[in-house]
Amino acid sequence: MFLRSATAAIGAAASALVLVMALPGSASAATGQFRYTYTTEEGYEAVGFLNRPDSGKCIDLPAPGSAPGSASRAPKNRTDATATVFVNAGCEGAYYVLPPGKGAGDRLQLRSVVFS
Repeated sequence: MFLRSATAAIGAAASALVLVMALPGSASAATGQFRYTYTTEEGYEAVGFLNRPDSGKCIDLPAPGSAPGSASRAPKNRTDATATVFVNAGCEGAYYVLPPGKGAGDRLQLRSVVFS
């Protein structure tokens, strides 16, 4: 009798584990803020930012107002995740990797970013 109860309990626990592993996980987000600089339509310098950006998802940055299709610049990764910035939208083309807490100067232009 005891052996049958123990076997049933182990089977139930194994089934529960399989079920939990099959469920989709919740989306994770980087903690912190990602900042970038752009020029407004009026010609002023402005700072854009992403708070707690989703991890593993390509994020296209809004085009700066100064010239549609132009790139933002000078990214600052103030998150706890690695940010990979791309020169093209859709996380395509040349890229640069910014470890957590690092940034780059005005010469680095970007249109999209993904966090790992």
